Amino acid sequence: MSIELDIAGTQSAIAHREQAASRRDFLARAGGGMGAIALWSLLAREADARPHRKSPNAVANPIAVKAPPLAAKARSVIWCFMDGGPSHLDLFDPKPQLQKLSGAPLPPSFKRPMTAMGKTANTPLMGSNRTFRRHGQSGIWVSDWYPEIAKCVDDMTVLQSVHADGLTHVASVAQMNTGALLAGRPSVGAWTLYGLGSQCENLPGFVVMTDYTRDPPGGSHNWATGFMPSTYQGTRFRAGKTPILNVSPPNSITPAEQRTELDYIEQLDRRHSLCRNDDSLEARIAAYELAYRMQVAAPEVVDLTTESAETLSLYGLDQTDIADNARNCLIARRSVERGVRFVQMYMGSGSRWDAHDHLEVNHARYCRESDRPIAALLTDLKRRGLLDSTLVIWGGEFGRTPMSESGSGRDHNPYGFTMWMAGGGVKPGTVFGATDEVGLYAVDKPVHIRDVHATVLRLLGLDHEQLTFSRNGRDERLTMTSGSVIGDILA
Repeated sequence: MSIELDIAGTQSAIAHREQAASRRDFLARAGGGMGAIALWSLLAREADARPHRKSPNAVANPIAVKAPPLAAKARSVIWCFMDGGPSHLDLFDPKPQLQKLSGAPLPPSFKRPMTAMGKTANTPLMGSNRTFRRHGQSGIWVSDWYPEIAKCVDDMTVLQSVHADGLTHVASVAQMNTGALLAGRPSVGAWTLYGLGSQCENLPGFVVMTDYTRDPPGGSHNWATGFMPSTYQGTRFRAGKTPILNVSPPNSITPAEQRTELDYIEQLDRRHSLCRNDDSLEARIAAYELAYRMQVAAPEVVDLTTESAETLSLYGLDQTDIADNARNCLIARRSVERGVRFVQMYMGSGSRWDAHDHLEVNHARYCRESDRPIAALLTDLKRRGLLDSTLVIWGGEFGRTPMSESGSGRDHNPYGFTMWMAGGGVKPGTVFGATDEVGLYAVDKPVHIRDVHATVLRLLGLDHEQLTFSRNGRDERLTMTSGSVIGDILA
């Protein structure tokens, strides 16, 4: 609404107008004046009341930095997601008994009622062809497929008893990212940004990268905000000099013109919000301003020409077959260095770790593509003093079965698999929990995905039971109705 008062024009009209000829004319004029007074009074009250009319979830700047309610060990998270489900049995969880039983059927003692492996439930067991060795002062087992990561085990907590609920890629990737088997809930990164805000003014607080053009199962739902405002969603960084699509203005628009246009849009949004309870307007204003600032900052964060030749070689950017993950891992380091709160990297994006057959060929390739870049990320963070404040996570949506599939592969196994964390307040050089003798079920200190999520939030200084978002009268949370912090792995 726009109300303009032409004082000079009004006075002139009054001066030249004849006196009211009738009582009706007088009342009409007086009524108009009283109406204007009433209107201005109502607008003033509405403006004064505006901060109190917003919902409890709204803030002036939705991504403004918030102090964590608990003591925080980490400020940022980098999640290395092995898309498709890597085999824990061939990477971090050696099983001598599985080697002995290779080729034999699964013993009846392992066939629990919950087993739902389908066609592989009764196929022969398959031992691993890998060579395992203990590494570091901690003596943690790692196979020869991960020689570089093996050098970093003294900085890790290896969780060998993770379990989940989904058997399919779409459901399991959704649960690992959002806590639920069905898409539509906020991702872990979105909850982090909602709870803590963004530490950087010129970059997104939540960044997503893939190494292949195919998205993970479920696509952008895995970094979306569900029922939260879209302000907290992940921003996709793509390869090339323009990491964010449509963020740069056309050449025909000057910076001054763009600034004027943005200011005018903000003015319209704020005027619109005066008489409407629409919290998304603040999110829209913040998004426009962030996009404006990212025009310079986003290209800079992906510009690796400022890095030393030693650093580029450390990550493996000089090797064509690992260059994509090397680039993403280096950008992840540069991002958290600049204050990005949450970085999600999909390695083998498009379920490429899904080795239902020819596991040896499949895992040899994707282990090579991820080994050196991840090890370099840990090394680089540590030497720059960033590992203590950055939580690095490795894992897929599930593990693989000890039973064979197609004679040379392994099926999905959500009942017991491995993840690891490094830095960010976890105990270094630690192994937590265990699977059974053949690696099928988590049996010692089992931890559910929701426990992992609760622990990640706790390391960031957030209480998973108190971090809630009101939706349809219900206080929703990442861990829904369960989940416990894995206290034994906290440093």
